Amino acid sequence: MGRIKSKERTLEYSKEFKVRVVRLSYVEGIQIKQISEGLGIHPFMVSRWRKEYRDGKLVSEDSRKVVMGLDKKTKDQPTSQTKTENARLRSENARLKRENDVLKKWQRYLAEVRQTDSASSSGTEKP
Repeated sequence: MGRIKSKERTLEYSKEFKVRVVRLSYVEGIQIKQISEGLGIHPFMVSRWRKEYRDGKLVSEDSRKVVMGLDKKTKDQPTSQTKTENARLRSENARLKRENDVLKKWQRYLAEVRQTDSASSSGTEKP
């Protein structure tokens, strides 16, 4: 996160943190406003970091990452266990998408029924 830089409580964020926030802001479906609210920073900061990242002023220090137990040959080739897990996750994802579509249709149907019920009951009442 950030550390206090001076008496005025100005926060200083690490480059790694800024790069992570920028990469998160490029994920589809996530807005800068959501990120800034979640992290407690101003949306302008995220926008400024994005500009610095595009201009090449903000660069991640990838040299600090350590991969343990894998060499280059095995790192790029997924194992059979990984392949089966990926296949299982894909099928589960497809099932959940279908389930979500059914629920959305049901929700639309209920809203339509409520709308027609309220329209018919308000117009046909007799004193």
